[in-house]
Amino acid sequence: MQVYQDDVQIPTAARITYQNITDDVKKIIQTSKIQNGICLVQTAHTTCSVLFEEYVHDKDFNGDEYLQVDLNRLLDKMIPREWSENSNYRYPGPKHVAFLQGLAQQDPNYPNDPATVLNGDAHIRGSLFGSNQTFAIKNGELLIGTVGYIYFVDWDQNRPRNRVCHVAILG
Repeated sequence: MQVYQDDVQIPTAARITYQNITDDVKKIIQTSKIQNGICLVQTAHTTCSVLFEEYVHDKDFNGDEYLQVDLNRLLDKMIPREWSENSNYRYPGPKHVAFLQGLAQQDPNYPNDPATVLNGDAHIRGSLFGSNQTFAIKNGELLIGTVGYIYFVDWDQNRPRNRVCHVAILG
């Protein structure tokens, strides 16, 4: 069995960000030269997900596809945004805030700003939708149908970031 791995770099905004990564994944499959097997698309970020859904041609003024806008509206009712501490969620507790502040001194990806950890809503959404999708590969082609697309979603609305999506091809 062969294994090939690569990453997709994804800049995200300070709002829920959907990034269509279908073409990136297809290029990684071509580069791998693996003809038959599986493709794992995964994020290691706990406030992100990988979704498989239909591409929708209509977009709002933010550039979000209508299906994504509808999903956001539904989720906003079920899992409201965390605007301040102790508003909707117990997360983050004082011990976790202290841990993250210590981490901020070691890792520039974690700013020393307690407001950036007010993202319990993003963690819950990430948990509900999961961190990965697995697809079949046949004759070097990703078996996702005609309208199926792969999206990387950053649910965190607190700050822009540079995210990474891992792709592993096995066959």
